[in-house]
Amino acid sequence: MPVFKTPFNGYSVRFSPFYESRLAVATAQNFGILGNGRVHVIDLAPTGPVINELIAFDTADGVYDVAWSESHDSVLVAAVADGSIKVYDTALPPQSNPVRSLKEHAREVHGLDYNPTRRDSFLSASWDDSVKLWTLDRPASLRTFREHAYCVYSVAWNPKHADVFASASGDCTVRIWDVREPGSTMIIPGHEHEILSCDWNKYDECLIATASVDKSIKIWDVRNYRVPVSVLNGHGYAVRKIKFSPHRRNLLVSCSYDMTVCLWDFMVEDALVGRYDHHTEFAVGVDLSVLVDGLMASTGWDELVYVWQQGMDPRAS
Repeated sequence: MPVFKTPFNGYSVRFSPFYESRLAVATAQNFGILGNGRVHVIDLAPTGPVINELIAFDTADGVYDVAWSESHDSVLVAAVADGSIKVYDTALPPQSNPVRSLKEHAREVHGLDYNPTRRDSFLSASWDDSVKLWTLDRPASLRTFREHAYCVYSVAWNPKHADVFASASGDCTVRIWDVREPGSTMIIPGHEHEILSCDWNKYDECLIATASVDKSIKIWDVRNYRVPVSVLNGHGYAVRKIKFSPHRRNLLVSCSYDMTVCLWDFMVEDALVGRYDHHTEFAVGVDLSVLVDGLMASTGWDELVYVWQQGMDPRAS
């Protein structure tokens, strides 16, 4: 399976919603503490296990996340450590990029999510404890959501309800928001430690997963969130990112500081259905392709991006 080497530490990887062989990778120098960043746009070769770089964009600060536009096949947004969001267009040469820089957050931008139903707006999550709503046709954010008491690490739009999203924070809560409402509509005190990631189930709009420093993943039903639907234990350290499958209702993938990527079926007793230990440093980015069933990607601090088919060995050539 193909592997791509990045000069800096990998932070996030995302499949394109338009091209089944295209991915974007966010990277940061010196483990994101200090130094430059780079966004790589890469293509899987149609013949053989090869990854080619289409274009790369350099930043003065580390890049922590990327998200593809849902309306323009060549546009992506990047979350940068200086508090800015850079907008890139792969149809233009590097010297014409970024096409825009959105700077409102007071601290690092850590997470991004593009609205998959409305397709015209995206969210940013920041260490300044806030979430912001943006559209590319406006230079300023449409709205700022401030309720979290600590860093917001992750945001996720609900796949069915265009106005509903969730945010995961170091204050140990996930908050559910409706952009038409003045404040959050629900607070889930999901874990006793920081929550690093959240994602909605793609087949049941009432199910949301949370991942925490406490090493666990929990599945919640927002109609009755007193007790989680499922608790998934198996990681040895903090769970950094989770993603529900776009193709199978009960499947989700996670990556962790224990250097593994895990695949889970949250509806069965032995929920851990796959464990991949191909990374040699913290595994911090993971994604599942919307266009190709079972195609997975991960990146980590070992400066490698792996793309592989579920059930295969990511290291097999």
